[in-house]
Amino acid sequence: VAKVVEPKKIALAAAEEEYNKIMAALKVKQDELDAIMAALAALEKQLEDSINEKKRLEDEVTLCEVKLERAEKLINGLGGQRDHWTVRARELGEAYENLTGDMLISAGMISYLGTFTMAFRDGIAESWVQQCREAGIPSSAKFSLVSCLGDPVAIREWGIAGLPNDSFSIDNGIMIANARRWPLMIDPQGQANKWVKNMEKASNLQVIKLTDGDYLRTLENAIQFGLPVLLENVGEELDPSLEPLLLKQLFKSGGVMCIKLGDNIIEFSDQFRFYITTSLRNPHYLPETAVKVTLLNFMITPDGLSDQLLGVVVAEERPDLESQRQELVVTSADNKKRLKEIEDRILHTMSSSEGNILDD
Repeated sequence: VAKVVEPKKIALAAAEEEYNKIMAALKVKQDELDAIMAALAALEKQLEDSINEKKRLEDEVTLCEVKLERAEKLINGLGGQRDHWTVRARELGEAYENLTGDMLISAGMISYLGTFTMAFRDGIAESWVQQCREAGIPSSAKFSLVSCLGDPVAIREWGIAGLPNDSFSIDNGIMIANARRWPLMIDPQGQANKWVKNMEKASNLQVIKLTDGDYLRTLENAIQFGLPVLLENVGEELDPSLEPLLLKQLFKSGGVMCIKLGDNIIEFSDQFRFYITTSLRNPHYLPETAVKVTLLNFMITPDGLSDQLLGVVVAEERPDLESQRQELVVTSADNKKRLKEIEDRILHTMSSSEGNILDD
């Protein structure tokens, strides 16, 4: 047994020695492999980071190109507006400084000077400007109701509706738009009547007279549904039943604004508008009537008359030119309205954008 086992033990020891050598060599190779795999993983990570960095840079390049294009559009599109906006900003700054006095004079003009001629209004306005200066109230050196309260888009729409294109009539329109009391227009030539009918035609204007039997019923429906109403041909005295409406004696009932007209309590719509005209040339309204309405002198002026006469002459001799002029006036007003809306939208976007505007 010893002779058989001993050679096997020697062979086993030799084999184990050989095995240990091979395993040591294998361990060296495995360590080398691990080092290589670690280096490979590091290279793959570096490759991934490089690809991500490349994509980020490409995105930045694309964004820069887009921003460059947007900046070019902004510079080219709005560069021409720079001078205009600079002047406009300066004018608005001056208007802001003079706001107190200008609004004071505007309120006085709307309240007290509606019945007077343009020359008289200008004279009174100049004296008020002087008094404001003496009292230390900032105001414009040359007062103009159009520059203080006028909306160019609305004024153009009034012109299209038939308001004469002279400063006297435009001031009257501004007074109607801003007065708290309903307007009573002295209108012997009927031009205010025509203007109101054209201006409110799309709003389903209700035309009534004090001689109509059911004028109060029409008025009640218009107040309730927010329709404009034109009361024509009044005399020197107004119907006492209109007093609650003229004084705007509103009250809340059930959470809505109401007014009592006659014996009826009706809901008052915010959209309701009331116009009164008289064809008397020189009416005399008592003070108790004058304080309930905004009295306005709508008698025709030389400028307005010449404009209308020119329109009549051209319409008779060259009707094609007159129709073309009307189309151009409407188109011009529409274009200027759109221009104003676009400019307001651009300025709002530029002022309200957060961060870099080129990202928008």
